[in-house]
Amino acid sequence: MRTDKRRWEQTKNALLFMGPSLLIFSTVMVLPFLFGILLSFTDWNGLSATFSFIGFGNYSEVFHDKVFWSSFVLTLKYVLCTVTLTNIIAFSLAYLLTGNLRGRNFLKAGFFTPNLIGGIILGFVWQFVFSRVLTTMGKSLGWSLFATSWLSDPDKAFWAMVIVTVWQYSGYMMVIYIAGLMSIPKELIEAAEIEGASSFTRVRKIVLPFLVPSIIVCVFLTVQRGFMVYDINLALTSGGPFRSTALISMNVYQTAFLSQRYGPGQAEAFFLFLVVAAISLTQVYLGKKQEIEL
Repeated sequence: MRTDKRRWEQTKNALLFMGPSLLIFSTVMVLPFLFGILLSFTDWNGLSATFSFIGFGNYSEVFHDKVFWSSFVLTLKYVLCTVTLTNIIAFSLAYLLTGNLRGRNFLKAGFFTPNLIGGIILGFVWQFVFSRVLTTMGKSLGWSLFATSWLSDPDKAFWAMVIVTVWQYSGYMMVIYIAGLMSIPKELIEAAEIEGASSFTRVRKIVLPFLVPSIIVCVFLTVQRGFMVYDINLALTSGGPFRSTALISMNVYQTAFLSQRYGPGQAEAFFLFLVVAAISLTQVYLGKKQEIEL
């Protein structure tokens, strides 16, 4: 009897503290998510008061939609470029700033600052840089690479987005790498130096093996953000020119809201959710596996 009363008290206290948060989370996240999945099986246009269930028709349409798959392939290319460049630059900055570099605290703050700027503002700032600053410099200095705006060139606009994304996220990933580097026992580094190991050897044999957990986190964070990016895509290029930079998130928005085809758009969004969920689960699995091995 006393045990049951204690359990009831614990349950009541848990509900008292967790209840409001669970209610808000369910209202804002869970119910809209489930309702969105339901709508992916309908022909709703986003405006009408009624809709009909059409089964897997929307998913079949998405599977045969060349525009959607073109944006998905472009997103894969974008993710590959941004993940590679972001992590290489972030690790290089972290390794440099954990050494005896003067003003390293100021530099850490400076490199991290772009991550604090919203994607929309960041996009407009870099739009001005590419369209005005670089073109003015290119014309005055005779640099053909910057003679015209990158944002008006279908080939260069993609790389403009990559540059802005890498510039934004490198500082954030740098902080994670710095935390990993600070956890490496200094005795190992000092012992390797005494043995005459070069800097490259120390990085390859000591630093990188200890940084595997940080690398896993940084890689999957950048992959996840790469698939979900929308604000920079909207503010910087709006998917142009000629849809050369229309990533998958923008394609989902255009299908659902601009074309008023909410059912297919929601089916595309659910496919994107599955991709991101698979990436997140892989990250958790690899992270736990690494913890067990360590």
